[in-house]
Amino acid sequence: MSHHDLILKGGTVFLPEGRTITDIGVNDGKITKIGSCTTAEETIDCSNLFIFPGLIDTQCHFREPGGEHKETIQTGTMSAALGGIVGIFEMPNTNPLTTTPEALEHKIKRGTDTAYTDFAYYFGGTYENSNNLTAWEKLDGVCGIKIFMGASTGNLLSASDKEVEAVVANGNRVIAVHAEDEYIMNDNKKTILKDSNDVAMHCKWRDVNSSLNATKRVVGLAKKHNRHVHVLHITTADEMEFLRNNKDTATVEVLPNHLTLHAPDCYEELGTLAQQNPPIREKHHQEALWQAVNDGTVDIVASDHAPHTLEEKSGTYPNTPSGTPGVQTLLPIMLNHAANKKLSYEKIVDLMAYGPIKVHKIKNKCLISKGYDADFTIVDPNTDHIITNSEQASKSAWTPYDGKKIKGMPIMTVIRGHIVMREGELLSKITAKPIEFDI
Repeated sequence: MSHHDLILKGGTVFLPEGRTITDIGVNDGKITKIGSCTTAEETIDCSNLFIFPGLIDTQCHFREPGGEHKETIQTGTMSAALGGIVGIFEMPNTNPLTTTPEALEHKIKRGTDTAYTDFAYYFGGTYENSNNLTAWEKLDGVCGIKIFMGASTGNLLSASDKEVEAVVANGNRVIAVHAEDEYIMNDNKKTILKDSNDVAMHCKWRDVNSSLNATKRVVGLAKKHNRHVHVLHITTADEMEFLRNNKDTATVEVLPNHLTLHAPDCYEELGTLAQQNPPIREKHHQEALWQAVNDGTVDIVASDHAPHTLEEKSGTYPNTPSGTPGVQTLLPIMLNHAANKKLSYEKIVDLMAYGPIKVHKIKNKCLISKGYDADFTIVDPNTDHIITNSEQASKSAWTPYDGKKIKGMPIMTVIRGHIVMREGELLSKITAKPIEFDI
């Protein structure tokens, strides 16, 4: 095909086999040529720019339905598109919980009607719905099953092994796990936190043992039932050592916050704005997370975008909600780490495109290959930028990185051949679609 709808000209294209400077031709929302292209309706000069496959944020909380004052699917995906993200996976701890086909259908309709990026949803796994999960996990728009072993935001709690095992024993798809041990944390709250109002205690009462014990428990149950678990937002050196030896069963996620911020400094500087679950921990844990990123133990980096209003965050600890916004800053923060040689740009693509394909079996996305969706995250690795609260599209309107100087920014988000974001401006809203999976 010699004439194209869109040509990306002369960019540094990230292919699975390595970087190459070439053109990409797009027709009808699909990649039709990788190589020299001549004529098109629109040609974009990409010289000196990196063309990544469209990157996915596989852990977001957009609070709709039930918490629309914090975020909606629309505002959350606007934030995602501004951050160079072409698709998001959203979590089930909304109100009502995403634990029935009807609740899922409502969110899919809201996604199709209002989202600025493509989307999929985690289906909440509980003891009560476990017998239905083998069928319900196959519903369109489902990226996997989610369980919370420790209470976070919402009522989706499976604290006991009996509850967790009921979910693990039913179905075949990946189960994403918030692994904090509710029983240990409840004991610690009485013996360690007591009546303290110091947010720096957050990583003391939600301690290493509460994370490690939950992770070991869920991996053990997954082995028993030959089930793939994806352990979310790992924060401890101890868990990484354990997970490194259990890659046959578990894949691993880390967050930019845990790679970038550390205790006690973050609590002194940010107060409750640094409060999230599992908590930001001390520097030696952060160093272990970086080692795990670079030795291949970590499969995915995602934001765990969990917005709350500044008013909600300004209460007295521990009566303050845990979570920070992050979908818009996920890639900029990782690009800055790459500029500082903490990881390679190829590793970012691994963690935000190829990792999601491997863990979730995404179809026709996250890869620059003929016939795939024409999704691209186009990056200027050399641009200097200062992150601000005012540029955040999230309804929460803040970021823990306000005022941070970084190097490298997404300057274009292309979804199925449509330029959705260019140089910090949202251009056109696509008709968003549920992401498809090989199941």
